[in-house]
Amino acid sequence: MSSGGRPPALMIQGTGSDVGKSLIVAGLCRVFARRGLRVRPFKPQNMSNNAAVTADGGEIGRAQALQARACGIDPTVHMNPVLLKPESETGAQVIVQGRRIATLKARDYAARKPELLAAVLDSWRSLSAEADLVLVEGAGSPAEVNLRAGDIANMGFAEAADLPVVLVADIHRGGVIASLVGTHAVIAPAEAARIRGFIVNRFRGDAALFADGMRIVAERTGWRGLGIVPHWPEAARLPAEDANALAEIETPRGRAITVAVPVLSRIANFDDLDPLRLEPDVAVRMVPPGEALPGDADLVLLPGSKSTIGDLAFLRAQGWDIDLMAHVRRGGRVLGLCAGFQMLGRRLHDPDGIDSAPGSADGLGLLDLETVMTPEKSLVAVAGTHRPTGTAIRGYEMHVGRTEGPALARPLLDLDGRPDGAVSPDGRIAGCYVHGLFAADGFRSAFLAGFGPRAQAGLAYDATVDATLDGLADHLERHLDLPALSKIAGLAA
Repeated sequence: MSSGGRPPALMIQGTGSDVGKSLIVAGLCRVFARRGLRVRPFKPQNMSNNAAVTADGGEIGRAQALQARACGIDPTVHMNPVLLKPESETGAQVIVQGRRIATLKARDYAARKPELLAAVLDSWRSLSAEADLVLVEGAGSPAEVNLRAGDIANMGFAEAADLPVVLVADIHRGGVIASLVGTHAVIAPAEAARIRGFIVNRFRGDAALFADGMRIVAERTGWRGLGIVPHWPEAARLPAEDANALAEIETPRGRAITVAVPVLSRIANFDDLDPLRLEPDVAVRMVPPGEALPGDADLVLLPGSKSTIGDLAFLRAQGWDIDLMAHVRRGGRVLGLCAGFQMLGRRLHDPDGIDSAPGSADGLGLLDLETVMTPEKSLVAVAGTHRPTGTAIRGYEMHVGRTEGPALARPLLDLDGRPDGAVSPDGRIAGCYVHGLFAADGFRSAFLAGFGPRAQAGLAYDATVDATLDGLADHLERHLDLPALSKIAGLAA
């Protein structure tokens, strides 16, 4: 055990958002798990609409679920005790230890952060009790000193748990020396002393050419350089944490099947698309706001959303409803997942303002259904059968709302003995509440076969993710000073 009775632990913070903290932690989780250690990932506070359902019936950020997988364990709510799911430009749903407690504006959330620290530390103690090593991921950057008061995401938590910190910077963004030295300049001296080293991530070219850069940062900060991690394109095979990665999801055009996905303003759980985009015969085209849905799409997939009624209005504002109807008239297929399923119905009602402002809205009218938003949230892992093909599926439900109507008489799925979803009489329009459907190889293969002999599904998705995590671990072992990292964390030599 380290000082204070805690197990060996290390916190990875960043000079900014999206610098690679999540993947660095995931790779290190696999590195140390392969050495026989009981490794646990931890992120005190996350902000993401890409969430995962845990075995203990809550929800956490998708990145922590991936990190748990890298450790070879099931995710729990304690791995991400505070999750913020943005519902508007100024407000977010607040999830604490897996359960929604409120929807708060940014100012109101800031006022409640001190009380949330107690829940964070409770989860920290619970996770630490079962670990040989805890790898902690920060959020954003400690350089955001305007947010330091009441902080539970970066230095506030590192101080409360007495953790050593390693800082990650992304050289691909440019200004990497300034971002590292600037962080040292703006944080408090005691916090700068807590940082024991730095990592330069996503380097392209000959790393030896940046030797002077590493030296300059070390001289200006007193921090030890722990490695230069080259850009690793295979990381794109792993589930992404937030919507910043959507621009990278696009796959090459000209493949046998084209799947068009409108990028909704509150798109959620878009890792549903990952198995499709990795299929060699499938092109996934993310359609940004302002662009029309492609006329050559075989399938339009309406994804999940954190605000169904709000994103239905957003969809119409882009003219995507008109494009969708034209797609259907051409004989194209449509699949709605979760919020996308709700949008396919005739009407949506939110009398209590659960999803948006109180009121009702017309749906797209492609399935004879109506949805009423309710306070209760379904958070459950599921398994069952895809009725049209008889193939096994698995996944999870994460939604509010109760859907009823004649279309449910033709369900898409059987889940542990109960029906879910709906299919139109001609079979071309379908939807359900289950996320993660396409991770099941048998179902995905049968689903794609429904488009005719053009595409042959050949991907073993779970095996691909695990092999990629092993490749990421190998990559970090080659380029990081692991003995130094181990020593910083407090692991015995």
